[in-house]
Amino acid sequence: MASYIDSNLIKDERVVHRGHISLWSLSAYIAIGIVLTPAYGVGLIVLLIAYIKFKATELAVTNKRVIAKMGLVSRDTIEININKVESIQVNQSILGRVLNYGTLTINGTGSSHELIAGISDPLAFRRFFMEAQDQSLNRA
Repeated sequence: MASYIDSNLIKDERVVHRGHISLWSLSAYIAIGIVLTPAYGVGLIVLLIAYIKFKATELAVTNKRVIAKMGLVSRDTIEININKVESIQVNQSILGRVLNYGTLTINGTGSSHELIAGISDPLAFRRFFMEAQDQSLNRA
């Protein structure tokens, strides 16, 4: 089964960078799951939820847009044309800085802004976006 990103690429679009959410951002689920596992396996359900959140989130920068897909059964997507993004902000707590994860805020033209929480290595994601946006502007 192809990923959401790969199956929704448009003509002449290629993936420049793939991101993923950090396991550290799921650490509360993982800790609760481990603690509750002896309690009739309730913890296994919590661990399964953490696993699904991790596997069902796809993030990518392409040469044409930023794509984020969250969810397995119900799906939330963010797809913003790379030329319509005004800025990408990185928010990291102290723990996020130490463990290299954070939240991206993507500000599009107009009043739209999208949050992608718990992304691993958010500075690299922003750097690849900025490079792709710069190449897109140079081609125009």
